[in-house]
Amino acid sequence: MAAAGREFFTVKTVAEALTEFRPAHRSGVETVTLDRARGRIPAEQIHAREALPGFDRSSVDGYAVRARDTFGASEAIPAYLRVTGAVRMGAGADDGVQPESAIAIPTGGMVPAGADAVVMIEHTQEAMPGTIEVVRPVAPGEGIVRGDEDLVPGAAMVHPGRPLRAQDVALLAAAGVTRLRVHAAPRVAIIATGDEVVAPETSELAAGQVRDALSLSIGALVAEAGGEPGSPLIIPDDGEALLTALSRSVGDSDMIVVCAGSSVGARDETAGAIAALPGSETWCHGLAIKPGKPTLLAHSDGIPIVGLPGNPRSALVVFRLIGMPLVRLAGGWTEQVPAGTVRARLTRDLPSAAGRLDVVQVRLRDAQAEPLFGPSALLSVLTAADGYLIVDEDATGLAAGAEVEVFPYV
Repeated sequence: MAAAGREFFTVKTVAEALTEFRPAHRSGVETVTLDRARGRIPAEQIHAREALPGFDRSSVDGYAVRARDTFGASEAIPAYLRVTGAVRMGAGADDGVQPESAIAIPTGGMVPAGADAVVMIEHTQEAMPGTIEVVRPVAPGEGIVRGDEDLVPGAAMVHPGRPLRAQDVALLAAAGVTRLRVHAAPRVAIIATGDEVVAPETSELAAGQVRDALSLSIGALVAEAGGEPGSPLIIPDDGEALLTALSRSVGDSDMIVVCAGSSVGARDETAGAIAALPGSETWCHGLAIKPGKPTLLAHSDGIPIVGLPGNPRSALVVFRLIGMPLVRLAGGWTEQVPAGTVRARLTRDLPSAAGRLDVVQVRLRDAQAEPLFGPSALLSVLTAADGYLIVDEDATGLAAGAEVEVFPYV
């Protein structure tokens, strides 16, 4: 039987730690300008004040027409339409579209009154000056992005819980949002313990001393996770000194990391000092992982505390797996974002043209990839997507249920 005080207790798996240890504390909120918003976590949902794009616009270069005037058109029997004007970018047409007439329009141009479709320029040819032949019919709405197709007033543009991506910034800019409230970078206190530990800048070591190899490397991982590491603090193996340092850190930090001192043993003061903090709860003292088993996870009034093993390799392995997600959580990042590529199954058939590489936006849910469609001008398709898949040039489509590789947006 193990000696009293030396056994590990409340051992948890890494999967349990990632899904169940989720302390409630979140970093404070600050306002930033949009040019500094990429990668930040919104503190609140942001809604559109107006419709986007705000007016019906052409999605192709061509001619604004009445769709009924093109019905039945073909190469053999084209429809003849008079060209009565042209739309300039940034302005509307001077006149509307009349029966059996057309107005030239560029991609993004404002659709003139009277038109309900835009025929692609590739499907027309000039019959004579001022007249075009339309050789393929268009349906009502074809070639047009509706004025509220990207966003309707009141629609949610970005959500709290995940970092803002480039496409989110683009949508906010298009909607006129230039300042927003985001979570501050979580402040992470880093405490190294041990009578033998000295600062890295110590030029000559006394017998038995070691330089602090962990604090700065853990701080680098904190910064990589979006946190703000504090200046390392070295505390001797003294329970009262450690409790004092922890108490101060709880008051001005969003997360605390204790390097070393988490192994259960006669000189272990970490567990006792953490237990003495107000509102503290030790969630586990031991992870089912090698290296890194003597890891302690706790919180004090919702502020996460990670006690790392003293072995640098073990500590870095554990902090990358457990600590970095906790830094992100403390900073308001509550959504789980898959890393690398993800295998998923298509929820529907996905047509594609041979000889063309297609990049298709998808929404990921429970290992299912739902393709998202819409004109290329729609930013909301990008912001709704969790990632994208690629259909190779030689493919003519993918069937529902096919396994695909998705590249997540992070």
